[in-house]
Amino acid sequence: MVRIDMNCDMGESFGRYTIGADEQIITSITSANIACGFHAGDPETMKKTVRLALDHSVSIGAHPGLDDLKGFGRRTMSITAEEVYDLVVYQIGALHGFVLAEGAVLKHVKPHGALYNMAAVKKDLAEAIAKAIYKINPELILYGLSGSELIKAGNKFGLKTANEVFADRTYQRDGTLTPRHQEGALIKDENIAIAQVIKMVVDQKVITSGHEVPITADTICIHGDGEHSVEFAKKINRALQDNGIEVKGL
Repeated sequence: MVRIDMNCDMGESFGRYTIGADEQIITSITSANIACGFHAGDPETMKKTVRLALDHSVSIGAHPGLDDLKGFGRRTMSITAEEVYDLVVYQIGALHGFVLAEGAVLKHVKPHGALYNMAAVKKDLAEAIAKAIYKINPELILYGLSGSELIKAGNKFGLKTANEVFADRTYQRDGTLTPRHQEGALIKDENIAIAQVIKMVVDQKVITSGHEVPITADTICIHGDGEHSVEFAKKINRALQDNGIEVKGL
């Protein structure tokens, strides 16, 4: 049977102020990427989100981003590989503390936003992230854009890797995501998004500009901050199962 993990970025709030719909979407996913305080999140939110994931038997991962609260970690920054290494170690360590305090285990790491996109194409940044993860715990799984430099770096350091695909994003011919500032970067029609997900998981291909591009799908990213994100996540989960695909954590 074909299996797929469904992950969602979570804890991207501050204290009592909730941005996403974590409590509702958690029932449709199998892995949670929890913000570590740089692009979003704070100690109270990290603790609350770790407990939420544990209550629903969802795997816990760290979601480190650039030090850019104002830009939500989505603005490209000039940063060295050594700086990337430091900020990733720092953020994983912060979340790991809350996970240990709850008697749980940290399972994976997925970079956020601009850091993720930069590391997808820049070998030195990708290897800095992989090295940071390996130094902390070589058993952690590195989530990265399918076929990207992040996946290559994880393999180089001997990490387990998860090729990630996106339900609501369009792709370019080189397998990278269409930049958010470009028209058509987001798929707004749920039926088109679901069809893309099924094709990526079953056929291991994605259609872009009329061409089929090979892609590896180990985990699907579901964004939790959209207007209809909760229902969208439920529909994707249901569609996967209706197509004989098991939704299960890595």
